[in-house]
Amino acid sequence: MNSYPVYPYYSKETVCKEQPITFPPQHQDQQPGLEYLMNPRPISENPSYAGSGKLKNKVAIITGGDSGIGRAAAIAFSKEGANVVIVYLYEVPDAEETKRRIEQLGGRCLAIQADLRHKAQSASVVEQTLQAFGKLDILVNNIGVQFPQQSILDINEEQLLNTFTTNIFSFFFMTQAALPHLKPGSSIINTASITAYRGNKELIDYSSTKGAIVTFTRSLAMSLVDQNIRVNSVAPGPIWTPLIVSSYSAEEVSTFGSDTPMKRAGQPFELAPAYVYLASDDSRFVTGETLHVNGGQFITS
Repeated sequence: MNSYPVYPYYSKETVCKEQPITFPPQHQDQQPGLEYLMNPRPISENPSYAGSGKLKNKVAIITGGDSGIGRAAAIAFSKEGANVVIVYLYEVPDAEETKRRIEQLGGRCLAIQADLRHKAQSASVVEQTLQAFGKLDILVNNIGVQFPQQSILDINEEQLLNTFTTNIFSFFFMTQAALPHLKPGSSIINTASITAYRGNKELIDYSSTKGAIVTFTRSLAMSLVDQNIRVNSVAPGPIWTPLIVSSYSAEEVSTFGSDTPMKRAGQPFELAPAYVYLASDDSRFVTGETLHVNGGQFITS
């Protein structure tokens, strides 16, 4: 039997106290990374967050729902009464941990391993969701990879294709598979990034995909507004997730996020309410918009 660390349930005091501005140097070789190996573990759940039935009986698919921002959204959705499907690539221990936590909270969770760079696997995720829960109300497109390079000349064809197929093609594939099953009042939420607005000299391909996600969100919202299906996005700033320790050197990781006005990286739980808002009827008059959760970095849309 595999033995993995237990779910890191943080106390209210831990969550509420000032978050760290530095991290122990660390690096993982494979993206998108494994959360259970990180030190300290990201904080995915706010113990003070009590759901009020905003997503009661809804069914949500969250890609990349095993860890990081996706895990935080999955837990918050479950607290709000949703049945949750989390999709992951290879991160079995993280997915199992997230599923266990949702079930401990009294929710239902289906974990599906799939490579969403392939359209057929995206369709399979939707089919399995319908078999398990009979419907689909919310789609959160959240997966992503990033490979820092000093120059555009260092971005080879393999990296370029991987970044685009993961970060934006999968959003198309999942949306195409889900849309026939979405009803009026449904919601699609896409994870963009601050890099879509500010750029990043070492993440040219990644930033390009995030810009594409913002435009995808706006265009799809216009396309679906007559069906009363809302499409929005969240643009995080630097957030402490497995993608960070699998993207940057150990030295760069140690000061990650310290250049924001708040002088620290964000924690995944700090984004979860934004996803709940966009998934629920609270945002019924909001579509084609992007919420910025970035530690105070000024953005011009």
